Amino acid sequence: MDALKNFLRKEWLLFVSVATVAAFWRWGNELFAGLSNPLWLALVFLWLFSVILASALAVVRHADALAERLGEPYGTLILTLSVTAVEVMSISAVMLHGANNPTLVRDTLFAVVMIILNGMVGLSLLVGGLRHAEQHYNLQGANAFLGVIIPLAVFSLIMPDFTQTTPGPRLSAHQQIFLIVMSAGLYCAFLVIQTGRHRGFFTLGDEPIEHFAKVREPIFPHAVLLLAYMIPVVSLAEKLAHPIDYLVETQHFPDALGGLVIALLVATPEALGAAKAAMRNHLQRSMNIFLGSVLSTIGLTIPAMIIMSHITGRGLDLGLEHTDFVMLLLTLAVSVVTFASGRTNILQGIVHLLLFLSYVLLLIEG
Repeated sequence: MDALKNFLRKEWLLFVSVATVAAFWRWGNELFAGLSNPLWLALVFLWLFSVILASALAVVRHADALAERLGEPYGTLILTLSVTAVEVMSISAVMLHGANNPTLVRDTLFAVVMIILNGMVGLSLLVGGLRHAEQHYNLQGANAFLGVIIPLAVFSLIMPDFTQTTPGPRLSAHQQIFLIVMSAGLYCAFLVIQTGRHRGFFTLGDEPIEHFAKVREPIFPHAVLLLAYMIPVVSLAEKLAHPIDYLVETQHFPDALGGLVIALLVATPEALGAAKAAMRNHLQRSMNIFLGSVLSTIGLTIPAMIIMSHITGRGLDLGLEHTDFVMLLLTLAVSVVTFASGRTNILQGIVHLLLFLSYVLLLIEG
């Protein structure tokens, strides 16, 4: 009985998430019928967004418990793969809803990159710098991450603008196959490096390890609950597409709103984890989280979404345009400078946060 009470106290959110899924599957048409009322629209949107975000945070909580049990770099790997799985399934659910939106994947990936490499990195370096002045990380690990992230980002989000085999920012079938093989191949090669012969690149020998000194909990319950919380996230993501479509199509909000909302749901839990790690002076773990998130987002999401687009017969525009193109190049360049010395301070955090604010401003005005 005590074990049941303890479970209910810790995992009550799972029952709320399941109840929300049941409510929208049973009365979804009635709930969405009143979206023309601004107050009701805001209520439905916030209801869905908050439950999805809370469930995503629960996924991260259980992934963190597995991380403490398994240690680095396996713990961070579980976290990034869990969040990437949520992202892929959420994009697929929204993409299959309503009319074809060929830019949804591109907008989501770009938003994730901006949120993580600018917002998350900036926040982590700022709070870490304010508390500890200067923080250290393994430079070899950062170089390994960026050495894979940069070519994947360029081939996925920039190269489609310059290919001449197809009109618009799209890749031909052969180019898509090459991108799938290259992305998956590079990511697998990176995993071999990260978990095998160069595992030391992603740890810092003198980093405090008190967070691994906790009582070790069994792995199986956390693994099961991690998967259990993913189900409401994916199910409700498709329902969230209803108010998003209404805002874009009827209220003329920016087309990139759908991608931004998914990106916020995906990146916010990891952003909180990275910031907490930086505040505890565990910048190495923080760096593993945000750079690993970008790498898994591009390396795994792009192949999955290309395959999904062929299965569903829906077009896929990958190439960025106008200011987004410039913002991506600037972000990658600044990231190389930031992670070039093995040490960070608040100035670098401020620069990345200003880049994130620039992205938000351009999104609003666009």
